[in-house]
Amino acid sequence: MAVADMTKTTLQLVLDDGIDSTTGSPIFKYKSFNNVKTDATADQLYAIATAVAALQESPLYEINRKDTSDIREA
Repeated sequence: MAVADMTKTTLQLVLDDGIDSTTGSPIFKYKSFNNVKTDATADQLYAIATAVAALQESPLYEINRKDTSDIREA
């Protein structure tokens, strides 16, 4: 049986930076924050993300949590 140990969590904010005038596609900027506690809850990450997004020039489009795990044999 295998076991996954979460080793790293990254919080990523996706900011809406407008529309590309040539293609008409949306432009996104990404802000990533490393060294996030792996046991942080979704509510905690949402509160931090919205507080940080309020300090940005571009509006918040999306919040992503990226977890990295090591998988080993138990």
